[in-house]
Amino acid sequence: MSTSVSVSPVTSMPNYPDSLADSFATSYAGVMAFIAVATEGNFAKAGDRLGIGRSAVSRSVQKLEDQLGTRLFVRTTRSTSLTSEGERFYERCHPGVARIIQALDEMRELREGPPAGQLRVRSTVGFGRNVIAPLLKGFREANPNISVELLLDDGATDFTTDRVDVAFRDGRMEDSQVIAKKVIPMQMMLCASPEYAAAHGLPQTVEELYNHRCVNFRQASGRMYEWEFKVGGHLRKVTPAAMLTFNDADLVLQSVLEGHGIAQMAGYQVCRHLRAGTLVACLPQYAPEDRGHYLCFMSRQHLPGRMRVFIDYMTERIRALDLQIFDSLLLKQA
Repeated sequence: MSTSVSVSPVTSMPNYPDSLADSFATSYAGVMAFIAVATEGNFAKAGDRLGIGRSAVSRSVQKLEDQLGTRLFVRTTRSTSLTSEGERFYERCHPGVARIIQALDEMRELREGPPAGQLRVRSTVGFGRNVIAPLLKGFREANPNISVELLLDDGATDFTTDRVDVAFRDGRMEDSQVIAKKVIPMQMMLCASPEYAAAHGLPQTVEELYNHRCVNFRQASGRMYEWEFKVGGHLRKVTPAAMLTFNDADLVLQSVLEGHGIAQMAGYQVCRHLRAGTLVACLPQYAPEDRGHYLCFMSRQHLPGRMRVFIDYMTERIRALDLQIFDSLLLKQA
């Protein structure tokens, strides 16, 4: 018994242009040029980064705009900025281009051997100057093929715009797009010099702070740093009237060491001075909860080797520095 099979006629597909096949060269060169201009802020710097002339960058972007049928940049004689369509296109394209560059870097590292290349690292000023910078010599000796650019800034880090690979941040992390690895606790300690304590005494309650000379810190945002205390299980914030105010944490510390007043500072700043007796702690029983020092990087499935070895090295070395003294202060008080 034979079986007949009915075969439906092939329905011809609409003749849509295949954008990948028809314009691969234009798209790839144009997108790379577009990303470079958006990142660097102008065509000349983008050309320097790509190793081509400014006119070549301009032509590639123009072809891309023609292909997309929309303007991506607003160009004047003095500035270059993204249009609203350009901003949307950048948000869509940048993650993909970053993955391509990452893949190329990983393959290059596998072929060439030990981790190599440049790392762009950002840190808060005090932590970077006193903790990160002293560790760079050992890191470079262990990884001679990796160059490091350390940028000190108390402002927020934009990993994309600033082209930052790794950032060290203080305080509570709220950016869900960033991987934040806690390196050590951030214990805020209220301190004074022994000379100040002998001349003026030390506060026994948070309320007594208003009777003392205080030294304050102005943040990069322009706001005054609020002192934090945990009283009765609740967070309490205080901004005392300051006799001196600085926008540099090291200057705050120096002022306290010289006996000018009381200040609340991070544990990593004051631990060696507390051990040496050149500072004394005030109100450790009201110290706020740990805020943490974090090593941060963009969420990536595969990190370049140079980033992996830097993260591992810094995490191990920072934790070995013994920058905490809070528990021992509480034991002494008890």
